[in-house]
Amino acid sequence: MKALKQHKFKPISTTILKILFAIQGTGNGHLSRARDIYPELAKYGEVDVLISGIQADVAVPFPVKYKMYGMSFIFGKRGGVDILATTRRLKLFQLLRDIRNFPIEQYDLVINDFEPVSAWACKRKNLPCISLSHQCAVLTPHAPKPAAGDPMGKLVLERYAPVTAAYGFHFKAFDENIFTPVIRQEIRKLTPTNEGHYTVYLPAYDDATMVKHFSHFPNVRWQVFSKHNKEAFTTGNVSVQKINNEAFIKSMASSAGVLCGAGFEGPAEAMHLGKKVLVIPMLTQYEQQCNAAGAAVMGATVIKTLSEKYYAVIGDWLQNGKPIVVDYKDITASIIKDLITKHTPTPKTKLYETAAVPA
Repeated sequence: MKALKQHKFKPISTTILKILFAIQGTGNGHLSRARDIYPELAKYGEVDVLISGIQADVAVPFPVKYKMYGMSFIFGKRGGVDILATTRRLKLFQLLRDIRNFPIEQYDLVINDFEPVSAWACKRKNLPCISLSHQCAVLTPHAPKPAAGDPMGKLVLERYAPVTAAYGFHFKAFDENIFTPVIRQEIRKLTPTNEGHYTVYLPAYDDATMVKHFSHFPNVRWQVFSKHNKEAFTTGNVSVQKINNEAFIKSMASSAGVLCGAGFEGPAEAMHLGKKVLVIPMLTQYEQQCNAAGAAVMGATVIKTLSEKYYAVIGDWLQNGKPIVVDYKDITASIIKDLITKHTPTPKTKLYETAAVPA
C-alpha cells in the first residue's frame, strides 16, 4: 500500500459576493465620490453599478450595468430647483416599472448612494439596503441644521431612497457612523497654489446672472464653470466655460478661493485644498440648507442668494476671508472593509476537499 506523501487542497466551489452599487446621477458629487468607492468594493466581490438620474456631468472610469432615468431634480437658473421642469420631466410610471422589474434578488449586498430605484426595489421585497451617502449624514441628530426648519424638505430627504442601515459622509464626524469626506485621488495628488483667481460653480444660476453680479467686482478674476453654457466666453473680468472635470479641478487647485453651491463634494474638496470657501445653498432645497450650516461650522462664508443684497459680504470674503485648513485622511478602504464585514449575509469563503496524493 502506498504511503500518503502530502495533502493538496483542491477548491470544489467558490462563492463570489455579488454587490450592487447604486448611485444617484443628479449632480456631480455622487459620481465623483464613486470613483474612489468602486475599486474598494471590487476587492470584495463582483460589483454591478446602477446609475439613475439625468443631471450629472462627470464620467466614471468603471462599467455601468444599469443606466436608468430615475427621479431627478432639475436645476433652475435663479438659485433653486426648477419645480415646473422637474415635474414635467418626471416619468413616474417608468420609475415604478423600473422598481418593480429590477432584479434585486440577484445581489447579496446592495450599497446605495441616495438612489431610489434600488432602494425601493429592496423595500418592496423586504431586503436589506445599506446607505453609503452624504444625505443620511445630514439627517443624523447631531449634524448641523438650518435655523429655519423645513418639515417637507426633511420628509423628502427621508423617503426618497429608504434604507435599512446607514453610513454617511459629512464635513466632520458629527455622529456615529458618520465619516469625513471621500476626497478623490485626483484631488489628493494636487499641489495647491494661489494664482489669484476665484473658481465658481453655481449650477442653479444662469450665465447672465453670474456675469452681472461678478462684474460688480472688477478687480477680481472669476473663472466660472457653468451648467448652462455651450460656448466658452469672456466678459470683462469674468470667464465662463462649460463643465469639464480636468479644467475645473485645475482651476480650483490654483485659485485664491472657491465660490460654489452648498453641495457636499465641491466644498469639501475646496477645504481639503486649503481654499477659502463661500457657499450659496439652493433655494427651497433642505439638504443644501443643512450643508451650508455644516460648511459654516468649518469656517466657510454663507449667503442666501447671489444678489446685490450680499455684495458687502462677498467683498469682505474676497478681502478678508481665511483659507480653511483641514486634512481629510484617506479612510475609504477601512470604511468599505467595515461595511462589508458587518453586512455580508454569510461569510464568503472557499470550500476545500482533501485529495490524497500517492507517494
